[in-house]
Amino acid sequence: MNKTIYMDNAATTATRPEVLEAMLPYFGQTFGNPSSIHGVGREARKAVEAARKQVADSIGAEAREVFFTAGGSESDNWAIRCACAAMAKKGKHIITSAIEHHAVLHTCQAMEKEGYRVTYLPVDEDGLVSVKDVEAAIADDTVLITIMTANNEIGTIQPIAEIGEVAKARGVLFHTDAVQAIGAIPVNVNDLKVDMLSMSGHKFHGPKGVGVLYIRKGVRISNLIHGGAQERGFRAGTENLPAIVGIGKAIELAVAELPEYAQRMTALRDRLIDGLTAAIPDIRLNGHRTKRLPANVNISIRYLEGESILMRLDLAGIEASSGSACTSGSLDPSHVLLAIGLPHEIAHGSLRLSLGMDNTPEEVETVISELPKIVKNLRAMSPLTPEHLR
Repeated sequence: MNKTIYMDNAATTATRPEVLEAMLPYFGQTFGNPSSIHGVGREARKAVEAARKQVADSIGAEAREVFFTAGGSESDNWAIRCACAAMAKKGKHIITSAIEHHAVLHTCQAMEKEGYRVTYLPVDEDGLVSVKDVEAAIADDTVLITIMTANNEIGTIQPIAEIGEVAKARGVLFHTDAVQAIGAIPVNVNDLKVDMLSMSGHKFHGPKGVGVLYIRKGVRISNLIHGGAQERGFRAGTENLPAIVGIGKAIELAVAELPEYAQRMTALRDRLIDGLTAAIPDIRLNGHRTKRLPANVNISIRYLEGESILMRLDLAGIEASSGSACTSGSLDPSHVLLAIGLPHEIAHGSLRLSLGMDNTPEEVETVISELPKIVKNLRAMSPLTPEHLR
């Protein structure tokens, strides 16, 4: 293969040319500080507010409910820490799920060290959170529910609107990490009934280093960063002007193209799933078969480790990722795969192929052709492989 096939879009996406073009003037000719009152400062402020409106319009929010951050992780931290601080008089109980991104899980674990009680809800074998479990977990001192819109590893889409109904009825703040969902499925904060929502620009072909925290008007929340009066006094620090312009343009494009994008990605995804499951024996699809992100394919391949598969794919010019944490130096497999009930040895052999707008049907067919050869070769060398698969 002459051209590298990139199928790791859940990790990051390429910044679109249209987005880069929109950003470029704000590195040079319109470089002002949005807080300055002179001409170039006013132009910068105008650009920030235009981007704020682009984001708000894309998720059904008001512009004053959109706050720019440095990314999804900061947004998650802000939502959890500062909502809890604002609601401290009510209690110290948080509800989340066992399969959240570490930006949520590690923040919740840090809150436990500060005296909070956290309920980590289980999921079923498809990675779905039960709405009944959420409702049953709510106590008099519950101050926050935080459940992701869609899982970053296995792509399962959660019943956020139904959970939002429960949270609203019980008077509990509800936050969702929508980092993987924006640009992939319709996201409207009113339909989802969320009080806070996190997103990250580089997941939908915007720049890295910029995100958003949506905070519904009327929700009490405190500062994460203290200092100047930026972001209505809630998030100090000079705004990342080019990146803010970029995320505004990126989300506007993503939402405008969403119906066509979702249809095309779903067709490619289903072809990839069907092709691989037909060609490779003893593999498992992880995540819900239909309630999943249009571009997500996550499989576990028995008798192999994900890292070895990734290395062979890379040599073949195919870039993907593994649900296993081995590449980060950990011996433990993905917490998500363990939460859906996979034993360690199967969870270690996981592979995530996340499609993007640049992927083609021809590239999907190449992966369907190449991956079975790689698996067969590696299984022939593995002492764990049964004789009938050698």
